[in-house]
Amino acid sequence: MATRPTARTLMPRAARLFGDRVHGVPADLWKARTPCTEWSVHDLVNHVVAEHLWAPHLLRGETISDVGDRYDGDVIGDEPATRWAAAIDDSLAAWAGASDDLSVHLSMGDAPVAEYANQMLMDLTVHAWDLAQAAGLPDRLDPDVVEYVWEYAEQVVPQWQGTSIFAPPVKVAGNDRQDQLIGLTGRHP
Repeated sequence: MATRPTARTLMPRAARLFGDRVHGVPADLWKARTPCTEWSVHDLVNHVVAEHLWAPHLLRGETISDVGDRYDGDVIGDEPATRWAAAIDDSLAAWAGASDDLSVHLSMGDAPVAEYANQMLMDLTVHAWDLAQAAGLPDRLDPDVVEYVWEYAEQVVPQWQGTSIFAPPVKVAGNDRQDQLIGLTGRHP
């Protein structure tokens, strides 16, 4: 019997997909706007890289105040692909070594490592789509990752409405799970 995937087991696949898009961004589109209306392509990649720079610290049990402001501002400079590769390698190694019993200190309070993994997988997945849209790259995502993230998002996004994490959901015609996920997060597929 096959074991049901988890956010932790799916994260390398989502990271590879996001990384493929980072490496595919044309040089003239780093300042292009993304579906995250306040972010350029550079800003979006910077956000995801910073999230993965944080992960090893948080997975070691450090707090937000322990890490401080070291990842504020521009962490990718003129080398987004290189910075992405280094950050995701360290992040994935930390995820692989983290205990399932770990409690992680997040800005929203302490959470089990599985919840943190769910949030990080959702971030990678939705932002891979954002990046593809902004940079004119293929936008189809891994269907197994999409299905997992959809099941998670369907539960948490309604709780997060009004917190500025997502715009209000967009109604989507049809049964395409990726379109449903993207619409749920306030984007127009």
